[in-house]
Amino acid sequence: MLLKRRNYLKRLLLAILILAQNSLKSNENTNKSFKDLFVHDEPSRTTKILIDSIFLKHHISPNHPETPKRIEYIKKLLKKFELEKIISKINLDIDAEFWINKLHTKHHIDSIKKNAPLAHKVSEAAVKAALTSIDMLMNNICDNVFCATRPPGHHAINDGREEGFCYYNNIAIAAKYAQQKYGLKKVLIVDWDYHHGNSTEYMFYDDPSVLFFSTHDQFAYPGTGDPNKKGIGLGEGFNINIHLPCGANDEMILNKYKEILLPAAKKFKPDIVLVSAGFDSKKNDPLGCFDITDDGFINLTKVLMEIADEHCEGRIISILEGGYNVESNAYATVFHILTLQGKF
Repeated sequence: MLLKRRNYLKRLLLAILILAQNSLKSNENTNKSFKDLFVHDEPSRTTKILIDSIFLKHHISPNHPETPKRIEYIKKLLKKFELEKIISKINLDIDAEFWINKLHTKHHIDSIKKNAPLAHKVSEAAVKAALTSIDMLMNNICDNVFCATRPPGHHAINDGREEGFCYYNNIAIAAKYAQQKYGLKKVLIVDWDYHHGNSTEYMFYDDPSVLFFSTHDQFAYPGTGDPNKKGIGLGEGFNINIHLPCGANDEMILNKYKEILLPAAKKFKPDIVLVSAGFDSKKNDPLGCFDITDDGFINLTKVLMEIADEHCEGRIISILEGGYNVESNAYATVFHILTLQGKF
């Protein structure tokens, strides 16, 4: 009875928080009362956030949707929810280029350096954040990490230029780093971005040591993600593409996670779970057409935590991908982090 009452109160609080999103921005007194009510529920997990002012630099063009404001809004909301205290520093001394070279060609890296030097610098910092997060988990500093970084990375193929706002594939490089530095044998990469992670698929398409699971709109950019593409050679069956139509809601995407991802992960038994956390799959994103809500992302995160708890001592690293409604993206990010803390 006590557990049911506690769960009911948490759900009630979530409803209040979601309904109050707009008023939180304009009404400081209201914001304080909601915030105070929430943080009394102590976290059950040790979560760290990696974020840095370098991610406020680089903009493809003045009105481009992949904007530094994405990080600005996240930083503001972290402060409102008193999550700044769990921010950790990125190890900027890591030799990121050595690890970028594991998956990206010299031609690609040299071309980015020459033609987009600032983008290279900021994207390299995002890779360093991803590598730092692996170090933190493997050295038992925390249970899970969220990397609030930009630009995204899951479209970065080796064509010598920006692709889908991406330059280097942060999550793929992190997977390779975890395997080669720490000897982890099996990596699960889950991508809930509205757009298919074509680069991640490409880099591990023949690799049975990486299970790639993606929900997306296959008819949106980049036009990949056909469910019939399941891997090749030894990697056959380790690439799972799930197409969702415009208007896909919480129930639709959650069912795919429960019915397809859970049994696949149970069979695969990952040593770590990596998340391409693209919140352009949220309702009202200008570059997407799904109707996923904050509650949906909370429940998706819970599924991933269930997998991590069962197979890899709770190890999860989540890396920001898309999300172009900057305020909505920030709220989805914070609810995701609060869930990683065990507050939902």
